[in-house]
Amino acid sequence: MLLRKAPGRLECATVPDPRPGSGQVLLRVAACAVCRTDLHVVDGELPDAKPDLVPGHEIVGRVVALGPGVTRLHEGDRVGVPWLGGACGICRFCRVGRENLCPAARFTGYHLDGGYAELAVADARFCLRIPDSYADAEAAPLLCAGLIGHRALRMTGDAARIGIYGFGAAAHIVAQVARHEGREVFAFTRPGDAAAQQFALRLGAAWAGGSDQSPPAPLEAAIIFAPVGAVVPAALRAVEPGGTVVCAGIYMSDIPSFPYALLWQERVLRSVANLTRADGEAFLALAPRVPVRTEVHPMPLDQADAALARLRAGEVTGALVLVP
Repeated sequence: MLLRKAPGRLECATVPDPRPGSGQVLLRVAACAVCRTDLHVVDGELPDAKPDLVPGHEIVGRVVALGPGVTRLHEGDRVGVPWLGGACGICRFCRVGRENLCPAARFTGYHLDGGYAELAVADARFCLRIPDSYADAEAAPLLCAGLIGHRALRMTGDAARIGIYGFGAAAHIVAQVARHEGREVFAFTRPGDAAAQQFALRLGAAWAGGSDQSPPAPLEAAIIFAPVGAVVPAALRAVEPGGTVVCAGIYMSDIPSFPYALLWQERVLRSVANLTRADGEAFLALAPRVPVRTEVHPMPLDQADAALARLRAGEVTGALVLVP
């Protein structure tokens, strides 16, 4: 499925099979989850996407060919390909394990062709091994929704009462991890979205309501997955003094001005940018121990536009997964 130019629709196309270059592997794609970041790419909210792009960055596939120099993977291995598709390895960020901030980083399904396809190539160094306990479609959302959610949760420190704004694919995973760690989860959805609120309660949330509501107790931290800047002042208002608000999305509409009193008393407002390979390895080791259960809804690859439309309309609980 090709994005010729953003914003636009995806085109079902036959293209030459990709070939792995030095340090790359060729994968036969088994599943690719649909992420809100894909929507931001297709809708042009993330600029400068690769021309004739194959979107998709939550890829599960099997290695079918090795490029020159690849030794850590073998034909037949099942691996996952996340959003971070490559980094320079030599800049000051890479040297201290912060490759997510590398100025030369390349991202799957944005700068590099991704997994909305039958075949994909990936840098072998950035491929992650998938736990055996997950089927292909079940594993796909772990590769972004899970990884970014886990990194965002770590940014909340030891907060015991956590609000999650936007209860989609990432939230339904991170809520399970938070509950496993003994935290209380308060879920905030689109106002009036009873289905999402019931979904959150089923996953163990202590309370669920609209993003326009106040929680029944002050929060120690909040994670914002909704790409809506207006949620930021609401979250700051909901956290107690010393609390942290983490903006976990790669894109958000403009944050409106708000009184300094909402930030005062040592509240912290911060973002999460991308992920590292260490994040991936840590989370994929943790997920089977929780165990994280992903709620997935498979769709045929050629229905990628319909999948994105469902996501855009807020009609999804859990995660949509494209299957070639």
